[in-house]
Amino acid sequence: MHHSVVTVPLAAAVAMLYARLAASLVRPGLRRLLALAPVLLLLLKLPFAIPLFSARGMTAFSLVWLGEFKLLLLASGRGPLDPALRPLPFVFTAALPVKLLPRSPDGGAHGAAKTAAALPLLSLGLKIAVWVAIAHLMNSETQMHPYAAFTLYGVFTYCSLDILLPCLAAVGRVLGMELEPPFDRPYLSASLQDFWGRRWNLMASAVLRPAVYGPVRARLGAAAGVLATFLVSGLMHEVVAYYLTFRAPTGQIAAFFLLHGVAVCAEKWCARRCAARPPRVVATPLVWGFVAGTAFWLFLPPIFGNGMDDLMFAEVWTFVAPFADAGERLLRPGHLVSL
Repeated sequence: MHHSVVTVPLAAAVAMLYARLAASLVRPGLRRLLALAPVLLLLLKLPFAIPLFSARGMTAFSLVWLGEFKLLLLASGRGPLDPALRPLPFVFTAALPVKLLPRSPDGGAHGAAKTAAALPLLSLGLKIAVWVAIAHLMNSETQMHPYAAFTLYGVFTYCSLDILLPCLAAVGRVLGMELEPPFDRPYLSASLQDFWGRRWNLMASAVLRPAVYGPVRARLGAAAGVLATFLVSGLMHEVVAYYLTFRAPTGQIAAFFLLHGVAVCAEKWCARRCAARPPRVVATPLVWGFVAGTAFWLFLPPIFGNGMDDLMFAEVWTFVAPFADAGERLLRPGHLVSL
C-alpha cells in the first residue's frame, strides 16, 4: 500500500482544519485570503503524491478544482463553507466533492426526502456491474471503432462518478450530515441548460454559480456570465486532465466547454423567441447527440487518447480483477450447489 493513502487525506484534513480556524479568526477579504494562501498552495501539491492515475485525477478534482474554489469563496465570506460549521462537516465538505443541504427553520434539511433514501441498491449494483464489464472489455485485446471506445469511456466516467459520489453521500449521512445529490438523472435532460445547470455534476455548478456566474452576470449580463462560467470550468478541467495524464494541455477540453457555453446561450436566445418546445422524447436524444458528438471530438481524446486509455484501464483492472474473480467463482454452478 502506498503511503499516499494515509498522508494525502491526513494532510488535506489538517489543512482544512487550519482553514476553518483562520476563517473564524480573520474577517472576509484580503487578510483572510492571505491567511488561506498556504492551504491553497498545499492543495495544488497534494495530488502529485498519488501514483495511481484514477486516484490522482479524482483527488485533483476534489482538492484542486472544487477545493480551491470553495476556499476562495470562503475568503470572500461566501460559498458552501462556513467557519461556524463543526470541524467534521467542515472538513468533509471542504475536502470532498460534496455539499451540505441547507437547514430549514425546523432544524431539518431542505430536500431531505430526496436524499434520505439509502443508496438505490439496484441502480448502484447495475452501475458497478457496467463499470466492471467496461474495465474488463477495455483491458482486453478487443479491437473496436474509436467512437465505440469513446462511448464506453463516457459511460465508464459517468458510472465512476455516480458510484463514488453517492457512496460519499452515504458516509456523510452515517456521520449525521445531509448532502445534496451529485447528479439528478442527467440522461433525462431536455436541454443543454437542463443538463449542465440542474442535472450533471451539481457540485461544480454549486461552486461556479457564486464564484463566476453571479459576479460576471452582475457586471456584464447573463450571456457573459454563462460564457465565463463555461470557460472557467473548461480551464479547470484542463488542469485536472494534466494531473491525470501529466501531459501538456491541448486546449481541446476548454474548447469543449466554451462551445457548450455558446450553445447554451443560443438555446436560451431561441427559447425566448419561440414558445414551442420539442417534446422530451425528441429533445433528450438531441441533447445527448450534441453532448456525445462534441465529447468524442474535443473532450475525450486528450484524456483517453494516445495510449492513455490502456494505462488507465490496466490500472483499474489490477484493482478490480481479484473481486471479479471472486464473484465468478462464487457464481459457478458447482459452488452454488454446494451452498
